[in-house]
Amino acid sequence: MIARIGEARVEFFHRPFVQPLIISSGAITEITEARAHVRVEVDGREAWGRGAMYLSDLWAWPEPSLSHDQRDAVLRRLCLSIARNLPDQCGGEAAHPLELGMRLHHALVGHGGPPSGSERADAGSASAEPQPTALARAMCLSPFDAAIHDAVGAALGVSAMALYDDPVPMPEADRLFGGESAARVIAAMLRSQPARAFDAWLVVGEADDLGSVVRPWIDERGYRAFKLKILGRDPKADAERTVEVFRALRAFGVARPRLTADSNGATPSPDAAVEYLEHVRDRDADAFDALEYIEQPTGRDIVAQPHDWRAVAATKPVLLDEGLTDEAAMALSVEQGWSGFALKTCKGHSFALTAAAWAHRRGMLVALQDLTNPGLAAIHAGLFAAFVPTINGVELNSAQFTPAANEEWLPRLAAFLEPRDGTHRLAGAIPDGLGGRW
Repeated sequence: MIARIGEARVEFFHRPFVQPLIISSGAITEITEARAHVRVEVDGREAWGRGAMYLSDLWAWPEPSLSHDQRDAVLRRLCLSIARNLPDQCGGEAAHPLELGMRLHHALVGHGGPPSGSERADAGSASAEPQPTALARAMCLSPFDAAIHDAVGAALGVSAMALYDDPVPMPEADRLFGGESAARVIAAMLRSQPARAFDAWLVVGEADDLGSVVRPWIDERGYRAFKLKILGRDPKADAERTVEVFRALRAFGVARPRLTADSNGATPSPDAAVEYLEHVRDRDADAFDALEYIEQPTGRDIVAQPHDWRAVAATKPVLLDEGLTDEAAMALSVEQGWSGFALKTCKGHSFALTAAAWAHRRGMLVALQDLTNPGLAAIHAGLFAAFVPTINGVELNSAQFTPAANEEWLPRLAAFLEPRDGTHRLAGAIPDGLGGRW
């Protein structure tokens, strides 16, 4: 199917956090939700689609010379610019929605390295405007990419994950597969029957009191999977915290806790990551066994700061996260010994789906992480995980940090957005598009 973009708009919502989300660059206490609306025409039929994402400036663009309000204002203006220029930034010609999304990604983020002057101009940024990182630009385009897919699915009356049966030429994606059809590679990866249940993952902050903060989620919601935020600067201290959390979880009644560890790029080197893992193994073999993988330990620019991850990967899987913003990083990940990708829908549906297929083709691991996805964005991530095989299901922690952002979908999607028995559940028929009308 070939889709043509008609018009687009975006609206913003302020979302306060009920508790701070502590990452290595600081504490997130409030955030902006960008909600995009895009109209498309497909085979003579028109439909509007919706997509949403948090503009997590402290995560995607932790520029210390700018305040949160300043970064947020720049990101909002970038979203408004994308809405004004969306048809042109998607190539100005009708195409498969994945091709449109990849064109948008390349216009805003590029194929690899810093954006060219023309790419910055395409983003609508004045020369005096502070320039967001590639990760932040990908984040801003992501609700529009999702809305395009949602609209195409709505126009055709099918899920956006069912658009790959026909191997339509998609040059921006096809070239990543050695001339093979990207549609065929993606179709071969997707589950024929979607997964309906996913473990719910709870974020455990480095300073969280385990009894008062973590235990209630176990007692009331049955959580048994936990993402540990570690500081990265002291391998021994991080290992002690990991063991402390694991033992507390066992004491709270979680028989077999699932753990992952994330320093948000604050670990100084692969050697420090190995040291952390060895300390965990020496202190508690069961805690080490429960640790399934670690997310990008070092800085996110894997071009300027390359490392060899083979020693780490031989101990535990190590997944590329913030550093994965373009296909150049995909190729480098193999050279540098990464185990796989920690994908996020906030980098764009088209890029995430293409990267997942690329990784699966090479036998690499794929996890689906979160950006505290609320409402529409959570539904999008859940549908992505329903069809794309991942090792962790999907992280969805808006219930933990911004529960009010989900109220529009409650109680009808309570089984999904408010997990019980430690599980998110997709009930009923899979919606058209990406769930924009669910």
